[in-house]
Amino acid sequence: MNMQTLNKLLLLSFLVLALGSCKKEKSVKYEVINQTATDISLNKNKAKNEAQFISILYANLFQNALPINKLIATQNVIQSVGDRSLVYEIILSNYMNTPGTVIPTDETMRADLDKFIIDTYKRFYLRIPSELEKSFFRNYISADPKIKPELVYIAFAASDEYLFY
Repeated sequence: MNMQTLNKLLLLSFLVLALGSCKKEKSVKYEVINQTATDISLNKNKAKNEAQFISILYANLFQNALPINKLIATQNVIQSVGDRSLVYEIILSNYMNTPGTVIPTDETMRADLDKFIIDTYKRFYLRIPSELEKSFFRNYISADPKIKPELVYIAFAASDEYLFY
């Protein structure tokens, strides 16, 4: 084979490979599903005042508005005690021991832990929990049969995040 034939053969091979490897670009469509995005890291940087704390706590636990006479009486108690966090814990304890608190049963909580956790976050923190928070509470509650809904509600109402809006 001479050089000219070899060059023609190489050129022909190159053209066959080049043309054979070219393909028409496929049109790809991606379907996007609309999702509602919720910000789980709300900037809660304003502390609730006494009236807000008492009223919101009462509404969260009793699912009812706080009567004005109870609000004034409770505010007087807060103002007469120097340690604000202590008196908040006493008020929380008092409300938890008052008949009429709306708290799910242990069976209801354990029947659907995810629903209970999400509902509790919405009720107390006005937000959806992150997957990490859901996982933590799911594991924590599942691991200990002594954890009751009352204890979870007390923990949420006594937390630092609950004191801010």
